[in-house]
Amino acid sequence: MNLVCEIPGANLAIARGEFPNPERDIDPASSNAEQRAVLAGGCFWCVEAVFKELDGVLAVTSGYSGDGAHNADYKTVCSGSTNHAEVVSIRFDPQRISFGQLLRVFFSVAHDPTQLNRQGEDRGRQYRSAIFTLDESQREVADAYIHQLDAAGVFNAPIVTEVVALEAFHEAEAYHQNYAELHPEQGYIAAVALPKVAKLRQKFAGKLKGAKA
Repeated sequence: MNLVCEIPGANLAIARGEFPNPERDIDPASSNAEQRAVLAGGCFWCVEAVFKELDGVLAVTSGYSGDGAHNADYKTVCSGSTNHAEVVSIRFDPQRISFGQLLRVFFSVAHDPTQLNRQGEDRGRQYRSAIFTLDESQREVADAYIHQLDAAGVFNAPIVTEVVALEAFHEAEAYHQNYAELHPEQGYIAAVALPKVAKLRQKFAGKLKGAKA
């Protein structure tokens, strides 16, 4: 991974604090069981660091989706020779945070959804923006939110996020898990991941773990 990456939001046409809520979401009353979201937004170290902060998020696991198990390893994925994307699998409590609210953070803080097959200087299909949906409800919410954001002109460029059905999630190597928290001094983490976390804490303070109701 390159040590220099553009901070997401360069193409935002509005302030993060004004980022719209999704008009369509999954009703939390539809299930009391924990749910899962699988999102790709560039380097999984950075995306994981953002979502781990949110109240209602039970666990975040870095991994690969979009191709088979035979080539789901870091070296091969980084070579650009697979169709895998670096992703995070998010286990969450729908009674505390909704799928739509996860997408709000995804689009406004976790990455720049207008960059095609890249995030800043990280280039290639493995760094694409994608939502890997687990069911029809997730697909409908994701499609509706992208349409809503584009129609409202929230970004200065069209959203290029792919919405595709999840076929499989392959957990990444152990040393990638919780990477930002374990290596805050690492150059890439200091330059890219930690500024994203700082923006999350500033703009979504009420949605963080330990926040007062």
